[in-house]
Amino acid sequence: MSSTTRPVVFMDINIGETPAGRLKMELFSDIVPKTAENFRQLCTGEFRVNSRPQGYKNATFHRVYANPLFSWRVPKFMCQGGDFLKGDGTGSFSIYGDDFPDENFQEKHTGPGLLSMANSGPNTNGCQFFITTAACDFLDGKHVVFGKVIDGMLTLRKIENVATGPNNRPKLVVKITECGEM
Repeated sequence: MSSTTRPVVFMDINIGETPAGRLKMELFSDIVPKTAENFRQLCTGEFRVNSRPQGYKNATFHRVYANPLFSWRVPKFMCQGGDFLKGDGTGSFSIYGDDFPDENFQEKHTGPGLLSMANSGPNTNGCQFFITTAACDFLDGKHVVFGKVIDGMLTLRKIENVATGPNNRPKLVVKITECGEM
């Protein structure tokens, strides 16, 4: 399917108070339609609870992970965010309820810039996601890949390079200041 028929969403990122740039992402709606739609609606804020938009605007990237298996070779392997409920990786929400099942594992974690669902085990997808900064095949079959960065890899590298403290939490706030659909 051509990229013109797949949804394209964006996130404007601040690191601290400084604008870092925009991530522009194509969603694989033809491969994982439910997962792509959940993410799209959380980017646009069109899903509402009690008339209040739910979504990623003002959410943070709460973890920038070092690769535990190959930390000497690949210093970081993902930037995780999207917990707009608690901001610490413990919140879960989806347009389908608290969480929803894995659709499939057709796409693999083959390199940087892939958008994938963060979860706490099988069939526990919600609002949290991560973007790969390196190939990480050890995540294949465990996390649903549902999109890719099509513009903004420099912005992703800026997030990746933020110093981290305990629990891989960035020492500067990495915030999604604006998001939506192109």
